[in-house]
Amino acid sequence: MLPTENRLRRREDFATAVRRGRRAGRPSLVVHLRSGATNPHAPGESAPPTRAGFVVSKAVGGAVVRNKVKRRLRHLMRDRVASLPPGSLVVVRALPAAGDADHAQLAQDLDAALERLLGGGAR
Repeated sequence: MLPTENRLRRREDFATAVRRGRRAGRPSLVVHLRSGATNPHAPGESAPPTRAGFVVSKAVGGAVVRNKVKRRLRHLMRDRVASLPPGSLVVVRALPAAGDADHAQLAQDLDAALERLLGGGAR
């Protein structure tokens, strides 16, 4: 489970990540990343935690399938949050193919999208 301090909950935060962040698409998901804009050397300020949120629409499947996809994505992000810059906002949007994808396929797509966003890979 993703820790409470790493969960993205406010509508404004989702909108910021989607509108102002970078985007990387894969066959089963799209990842939006808004890197932290705080100065780590500013006096008296600690770096805010990286927060992640998930969007799984009805196009992915019924309620059982959507919840299964959300649980898998939360579990995968738990291990990857530490590798992201502090203060980042991440939104993972599941595409309809995510409903049929297994855990390994979701992990591969998430890793490839994050690699592209963090490494600045070619389009």
